[in-house]
Amino acid sequence: MAMIRIAIDCMGGDFGLPVTIPAALAFSDRHPGAELLLVGLADQIEARLAQAKASPAQRERLRIVPATEVVTMDDKVEVALRRKKDSSMRIAAELVRDGQADACVSAGNTGAWMAISRYVLKTLDGIDRPAIAKAIPNQSGGMTVILDLGANVDCTAEHLLQFAIMGSALVSSVGHRERPSVGLLNIGEEAIKGNDVVKQAAELLRRSALNFHGNVEGNDIFKGTVDVVVCDGFVGNIVLKSSEGLAKMLGVFIKEEFKRNLFTLLMGAIATPVLNRFRQRVDPRRYNGAALLGLRGVVIKSHGSADTYAFEWALQDAYDAVESGLLGRTAQTIAQITSVPAGGTEHEAGLEPSSHGDIA
Repeated sequence: MAMIRIAIDCMGGDFGLPVTIPAALAFSDRHPGAELLLVGLADQIEARLAQAKASPAQRERLRIVPATEVVTMDDKVEVALRRKKDSSMRIAAELVRDGQADACVSAGNTGAWMAISRYVLKTLDGIDRPAIAKAIPNQSGGMTVILDLGANVDCTAEHLLQFAIMGSALVSSVGHRERPSVGLLNIGEEAIKGNDVVKQAAELLRRSALNFHGNVEGNDIFKGTVDVVVCDGFVGNIVLKSSEGLAKMLGVFIKEEFKRNLFTLLMGAIATPVLNRFRQRVDPRRYNGAALLGLRGVVIKSHGSADTYAFEWALQDAYDAVESGLLGRTAQTIAQITSVPAGGTEHEAGLEPSSHGDIA
């Protein structure tokens, strides 16, 4: 298989180089078939590599791509897009556009990353907005894909329909399910529940070619009731952060209970292998890295506060997406789902006719 090339915005996120460089080196050790393009302030990257004592073997699979500007976590989208045209974030996306990289990863400003990626790479035919999608574990032993997780705060019913199409395409492509089930996140299963946008989206989904299960509630995400759960980015981001917080709180509570007295400490020692497996299964860092679906390139968003271990998982997501041919398969599946059946209309096929103009 050809070398998989991943462009990394090394300057992005809450921590930048102290996280991205060690993660890149650790990932490179585990994946000799990957080439990492380290995008950012060249002198600082070089200094960090020297500090980390990068070996000659590691250096062979690393390439520094200079950038003169950095998009901060507080920068407005307009600043990132219009004024910082030589930022590490933008150059990482341009490397994918120009065919020099197969995927790009950033832990930086989510709004800026979405806007830059959309502007540089453009959206797939029939898609207005990219959506952040991630598969999270459920109690049935599988994974539930949820989107949008924060890229789009204000959405129309048509946008939610498009998210459902992209989520179905993702599960069809990677999960190899012919007709993934789709649920619309709501405050109840009844059709009368929800605001006007959600009700309109449910109607569009019922009339689409998708395998629409109906409305689902928050607990259905973890029960594995459906393969894909759709919501706007405002709700999705709250769900994601709440889930991460819950996982961490459970870990703290369990640790506290085992430290109550000598007997519980002894029981904790006996249960250590089980506790370690539990900790690994619910560790939010293992699920860091979400795909920006709907773009003409593989784009991964890492959590801004990701540590080295978590950022490594975001790089793994990028690698897996390229290796599985996610982009081509997703585009093909979207085309199949949105194709107009004989005698039908675009609305009946599952997607309203729309334009996808660029962000300027």
